[in-house]
Amino acid sequence: MDPIHAWLGVHWGVFVGLTLVAFGLAAFMTGQAVADGWKPPWVAVAYTPLLGVANRFLDWSMFGGPLVSGLGFLVEVGWMAGVALVAHRLTMTHKMTTQYPWIYERTGPFGWRERQGG
Repeated sequence: MDPIHAWLGVHWGVFVGLTLVAFGLAAFMTGQAVADGWKPPWVAVAYTPLLGVANRFLDWSMFGGPLVSGLGFLVEVGWMAGVALVAHRLTMTHKMTTQYPWIYERTGPFGWRERQGG
């Protein structure tokens, strides 16, 4: 038994395909949607346990994993929260620098600053 299966209750392929890719994309879209509504980043993190419950259910119903796995749930929600936070920050940076280009300039993919001078 591989370590991922022992810790999370699912095989590594299921973990990569379902959790990292499919639900990672869902978490990314959640972060973008929250940022598009000008809400703070903690709102995006607050949605990730719901994604974790859906992920656990699909692990159980489609692949025979355990429905309740504390460590698995924490790892999955942690991954999704991180992805949602990254998406939120990327989206906020894009919004601030494209909607207010006369005030802000991009300093990188995750930041902006006030324009200096005129």
